[in-house]
Amino acid sequence: MLGVAMLCMLLTVSEVYGFNQDDLNALRAAGQCPGCDLSGANLSGTNLNGANLGGADLSGANLSGANLSGTNLRGTNLNRANLGGADLSEADFSGEDLTQVNSLTGANLNGANLSGANLSGVDITQVNNLTGANLNGANLSGADLSGVNLTKASLTGTKLNGANLSVANLNGTNLSGTNLTGTNLGGADLSGATMVEADLSGANLTGANLSGANLSRANLKGDNLTQVNLKGADLHGTNMIEADLMGMTLDQLVMIGADLSGANLSGAILTSATMNGSNLSGADLNGAELTQVNLMGANLTGADLTQAKLNNTMLDSATWTDGQTCEPQSRGQCIKDQQ
Repeated sequence: MLGVAMLCMLLTVSEVYGFNQDDLNALRAAGQCPGCDLSGANLSGTNLNGANLGGADLSGANLSGANLSGTNLRGTNLNRANLGGADLSEADFSGEDLTQVNSLTGANLNGANLSGANLSGVDITQVNNLTGANLNGANLSGADLSGVNLTKASLTGTKLNGANLSVANLNGTNLSGTNLTGTNLGGADLSGATMVEADLSGANLTGANLSGANLSRANLKGDNLTQVNLKGADLHGTNMIEADLMGMTLDQLVMIGADLSGANLSGAILTSATMNGSNLSGADLNGAELTQVNLMGANLTGADLTQAKLNNTMLDSATWTDGQTCEPQSRGQCIKDQQ
């Protein structure tokens, strides 16, 4: 139930445009107003905590500074609505079209459900908090999220292609299966993020922190990774075809079954990395540090190993640069069948 003070406020608010009095009465009586006509209403600062406004018409409404925590806003018309400074924590916006919202400046979306919502092209840079928000399957293509706090938010299957996430905090965020093609992630904190099967092809990752991130089976094809922090990242089965990893420190990383064909790994430090079954065909490994690297069963056909350090490198059953298979117990060199 809504508080008496709040209901009085609704009745005495300075000016209401298109406000349906019967709908207001329903809201006053039960704290529920699904399908109501509240278009153009001035509800600034109103406490609507936990209210059911599903399917309501809030187009042009002023909800700045309102408390909409836990409110049901599914199917609501929010075109031109002002949500600046509103508390939208735990609110349900699933499936909503928010592309025409007038303002989200200073809004709190902590834990909000925005799954399947359309925020394409929306400027979310002034949103105070998106920590833990559910954005699964949402359309955020082209959205401006630079510097936004998305810590531990869920964005599985979300469309973020072309979005600006530069310097955003994505620590611990779930981005599995997310479309990040052409996305600006420069300087973003993705440490500990789950990015299984995410598509990062063509993304700007300059200065990004991917330490401890799970990038297994992700697509990093052709990406420049030279200024990315990949310490402790899981690159199991990752697509890094023709990626630029020149001079990088990649020691002890797990890259089992990764595709690094045509990649630039010249001068890279790969000490004790686990790369069995990886595809390094045509890769540039000139001057690379491969001491104690596990390359069992790896494909090195056509790779450039000039001046590469192969101290105790495990090459059992690997396909050597000339296409021949290395014998078991090949260590530091490829022992070939003499027959």
